Amino acid sequence: MHLTLLKAKIHRATVTHSELNYEGSVAIDGLLLDATGIREFEQVHVWDVTNGSRFTTYAIRADEGSGIISLNGGAARHVQVGDLVIIAAFAQLDANEAATFKPDLVYVDAGNRITHTNHSIPKQAA
Repeated sequence: MHLTLLKAKIHRATVTHSELNYEGSVAIDGLLLDATGIREFEQVHVWDVTNGSRFTTYAIRADEGSGIISLNGGAARHVQVGDLVIIAAFAQLDANEAATFKPDLVYVDAGNRITHTNHSIPKQAA
């Protein structure tokens, strides 16, 4: 049996560009890709916290330290510059791998600079 688990996420990044006429994808600051382990051309889910839109695309690398989060092609229709998004990648693991796996969670500020990282999400209180 294989389980699909959250591999990594960039939490509440700010959209810096929305380029309808650029080849489709999401361009992500290379430092954020490195911190999460998300690979170029890897499938990612984008969840727009601002407007509720959710879609799937793939990651491409933007310049390291640029702070770029650019939704391109058709994905540009789902966001506006300034929106907050969560970018997530998933992995298929067997039950033994899943038992000890911890995701790479990266938290950013308004300029998409890393503020901290974690490997777990706090339990939600009632």
